[in-house]
Amino acid sequence: MEAKAVVLQNFNQPLVIKTFSVPVLKGGEVLVKVEAAGICGSDVHMWEGRDPRTRLPMILGHEGVGKIVELRGEKKDIYGTSLKIGDKILWNRSITCGQCYYCKVKRQPFLCPNRWVYGIHTTCSEPPYLTGNYAEYLLLVKETDLFKIETGRNLETFVPASCSGATAAHAFDLSGMEYGDSVLVQGVGPLGIFAVAFARSQGASSIIAIGGTEERLKMAGYFGATHCFSRHPLSLKERSEAVMELTHGRGVDVAFEMAGEPDALKECISLARPGGSCVTAGFGEPHGSVDLDCFHDLNRKNLRLQGIWTSDVKHTHMALQLILSRLDDFQKLVTHRFSLDQANEAIRVMKNKEAVKAVLLPHG
Repeated sequence: MEAKAVVLQNFNQPLVIKTFSVPVLKGGEVLVKVEAAGICGSDVHMWEGRDPRTRLPMILGHEGVGKIVELRGEKKDIYGTSLKIGDKILWNRSITCGQCYYCKVKRQPFLCPNRWVYGIHTTCSEPPYLTGNYAEYLLLVKETDLFKIETGRNLETFVPASCSGATAAHAFDLSGMEYGDSVLVQGVGPLGIFAVAFARSQGASSIIAIGGTEERLKMAGYFGATHCFSRHPLSLKERSEAVMELTHGRGVDVAFEMAGEPDALKECISLARPGGSCVTAGFGEPHGSVDLDCFHDLNRKNLRLQGIWTSDVKHTHMALQLILSRLDDFQKLVTHRFSLDQANEAIRVMKNKEAVKAVLLPHG
């Protein structure tokens, strides 16, 4: 059996379709037919060569959903449900060792030094080859955490749960946000829109979104942002004045940086109230630095500054439950769909922010 996949061979060069032999499964492994693969902003950064983890040649794609076509041995999902051929599943994007200090003692598997991710740390130059989601089929190793999807809805709706959804969930998990708090979300790509949705689900009194793309700002409003400000017509000073007016001169209780831009983080820090929190989740690869006045920006404000690195299976579960609670809404998050041979166009529309969320449909 063979499978087509989209391969990144050289940075900033067109992706290439190649054919690979589907490997023979080992005990505990699962072969899935990829029904939909997400085009993540991180994929664009990897294509550009900005992510130091990239191993060429590789099959991109760390977000995926699909159907089981083969299993080796008994398999259960995280809820203890037995799985069988034909079941629809979502999988956690990362694999951790389960044995190190961070996994065993601190219960922080997202910091596991042995952690690897489908379509990020993997290469297709060696077996099992099919390790990224931009492919017709994907081999899931036995350590992969699986979620059975019971709903009859289109599977593409669940694609972002394992990355932007899970990372946003991790951000809220550590934010200290309380019911009735005011929230700022800087950046309105899928990560920021998930943040808006989580803020609404957790009872934020006001949700202020700042972004640079009108379509994405409209989507943020649809998902629950009470105020949306564009970076283009409004200056930094004008945005600051607007936020301060909405928060009685204090600043927001919790500011979420979801853009991956140093200026966005600096603005979030400035707009968080004294005693508030700033949570930064947008930096998935090296992308600049921020100058801080340690006295005025941090200590005098008693500000809590929290970094977020990826996520774990708990956060994927949180994102999946959020999607299930608003299925009709999240179905609208996917705005562009492409076949495998249109992968380069899919990368382009995400790079140019023409899409809110784009997916590949490997089987049409």
